[in-house]
Amino acid sequence: MSRRAQSASFFLVATISRLPAPALLASLYAILIGVGTILLRLPFSHYGDVGWMDALFTSTSAVTVTGLVVVDTGSAFTFAGQAIVAVLIQMGGLGLMTFAVLLLSALGIPIGMPQRIILREDLNQTSLSNLGVLVRRIFKIALVVEIIGAALLAIVFVPQFGWANGIWQSVFHSISAFNNAGFSLFSDSLSGWVTHPLINFVVPMMFIVSGLGFVVVGDIMKHRTWRPLSLHTKLMIVGTVSLIIWGTASFAVLEWTNPGTLGAIDGFWGKLTAAWFQGVTPRTAGFNTLDTGAMRDETTLMTISLMLIGGGSTSTAGGIKVTTFIVLILATIAFFRRRTQLHAFGRSIEKDEVMKVLALTMVSMFLVFVALFVLLVVEDQDFMVLGFEVASAFGTVGLSMGATGELGTVGQFIIIFVMFLGRVGPLTLGFFLATRSIPRVRYPEGQIYLG
Repeated sequence: MSRRAQSASFFLVATISRLPAPALLASLYAILIGVGTILLRLPFSHYGDVGWMDALFTSTSAVTVTGLVVVDTGSAFTFAGQAIVAVLIQMGGLGLMTFAVLLLSALGIPIGMPQRIILREDLNQTSLSNLGVLVRRIFKIALVVEIIGAALLAIVFVPQFGWANGIWQSVFHSISAFNNAGFSLFSDSLSGWVTHPLINFVVPMMFIVSGLGFVVVGDIMKHRTWRPLSLHTKLMIVGTVSLIIWGTASFAVLEWTNPGTLGAIDGFWGKLTAAWFQGVTPRTAGFNTLDTGAMRDETTLMTISLMLIGGGSTSTAGGIKVTTFIVLILATIAFFRRRTQLHAFGRSIEKDEVMKVLALTMVSMFLVFVALFVLLVVEDQDFMVLGFEVASAFGTVGLSMGATGELGTVGQFIIIFVMFLGRVGPLTLGFFLATRSIPRVRYPEGQIYLG
């Protein structure tokens, strides 16, 4: 290597090492997306109809565990390409630093403070303690759930596709479901099993468990009773159950007679099964058993709201997170009741947490609206359809009304940007929100009129 190349490499490493932990983490995700793009573009990964833009979009969607696609994953990519997508999903879903820490631990290499700081940001934690325990818990949960999920899915796929293909279908969809990715090797996702009881139980339960968050699952496994659970766990359980009931009931009521969705299914239980799946999948899962593009406008709007809320912190899900949504509701109720303190389940919520929630929500709204505005300028498509795609990208959901595959190059870059920020953006913002500064100058209070 020449001196100039050595100097450039040293300068690059030195620059990266000086980045704040969340910015460094975002850089690592960007590097993984780049590596995935190159691998998916190689001849052994596809059947000849995947260009650089297609590879970049697919790699970004996999690393950010979104599931939006511009080419059919099952027919465009070879087994090697599909395996690369599965690895990208697993690494993006569980977290890059989670894999790095596990590898260092296996090699007996101690984990230094810089690595712990980055891992804390990757896992969305506030403390540096017990991160190693959390990493091991994440891998244990992922391994157990994915093996059980693949075994149950094999009961359906092996008789239909044979041993080799059936097992691979089961493994791929198990990884995709647990990581809330929504990637499917079938061109119509899981529509072929719209009323199949096992598919409609296994797949939703996998992305519901992972969407709760590894901290919540570990807390439940440790205590097993309601009283000793943490405030975060209680809020996640109540919020998740409420949103599942709301999503399922709303979809059933709004789409029951729609001939393009539930109206085409015979029988009460068949319709209810399909409504259950479509009611829970917007929680960043991305699979569908019905034609999403045939939904009524009111159902589309309801689905957009669920996609923006997303799942839980320290999970494979995206969105603003369930706890953020709950704190917003609690803050609103406290304001109208003239309360100065937020509390839930016998615990108080600090005002700093409320300020953080407001900032995260505001930035998220700004990102979604700006992306939608630019898409409306550069793309000649329906407002509701483009809004659905942007919400799906930001919430890393993967549901689509068919607009993503028809976007131009600029439109695809916008969706790529939104998917990336939807995965790593909140981490970066959280870092700056967590940085405290004491004001040197205090100003007298002023009055403004609101509302």
